[in-house]
Amino acid sequence: MRISSVFTGLVRGLFFALLLCFMVAAQAQDKGLLWKLEAPDGKTSYLFGTMHSDDRRVTDFPPSVMKALLDSEVFLMELQPPQDPSVYLMEGRLDHMLTEQEFVEVIKLADFHSMHTDIATTMKPWLLAVIFDLPKPQTPYSQDAMLMSLAHGKSKTVRALESVEEHFGVLDSFSIEDQLVMLRAVLKRSPEQRERNFEELVKTYLSGDLDKIIEVNARTSGDMLPDELWARILKKLLDERNVRMAERIVLQANESSVFVAVGAAHLPGEGGLLARLRSAGYQVSPVN
Repeated sequence: MRISSVFTGLVRGLFFALLLCFMVAAQAQDKGLLWKLEAPDGKTSYLFGTMHSDDRRVTDFPPSVMKALLDSEVFLMELQPPQDPSVYLMEGRLDHMLTEQEFVEVIKLADFHSMHTDIATTMKPWLLAVIFDLPKPQTPYSQDAMLMSLAHGKSKTVRALESVEEHFGVLDSFSIEDQLVMLRAVLKRSPEQRERNFEELVKTYLSGDLDKIIEVNARTSGDMLPDELWARILKKLLDERNVRMAERIVLQANESSVFVAVGAAHLPGEGGLLARLRSAGYQVSPVN
């Protein structure tokens, strides 16, 4: 297998983590995945909550999403795929950090995800936790990657809301001990449990019910981690990033009509993007 294809899958796994594993605990007030953003000067942009998955049920975009993308000048996504594979790797080896039984499970899951053993052995534990908690990828194209490809095909300007350093630095900032807690939690889950959780999440996502998405993720991910670690993850992955993302969306939307694609977890709640954009003077309304 070509190394490039492995790392394409890893990028997809990382993107999906921000929806699958880490959700804000506050209750949402809004329902819907596609939102119209009307600036004070009348310029129109769009915000689309993604699932970062290649499942065909979520990559079959409705006409409203396609029209919003075509009507926009700039496509904004969380992160464009990194070209340097070193961002995935750590110093040290997992076989020196895990028990023999845990490492055997790592090798089994690496094989299931078509990942070379040498890569799995030196990959950051938090990233392995993300990848191993997902179904086996079927295509190289998650929702975000497919939208990016469509934007390129329509000669749209494509930009990222975060740099590689900012994006990966969020979970890199956690100690190896914390990352091993994340990985061990995933290793304890059976394939059947992971599949059930994924199916529930897909159905909930397709409903557009942000309240329900929050509840499902808190139950399936938050419950498997210590409360203190979960709280720090929420702060780093959502609260702090939402501040930065909202500022950069406003900066871009003040200049051009943009289509923003970010994990649906970033939309709801008092600190979510919908509320922050309203506070910035935007009229925010769902697109059916």
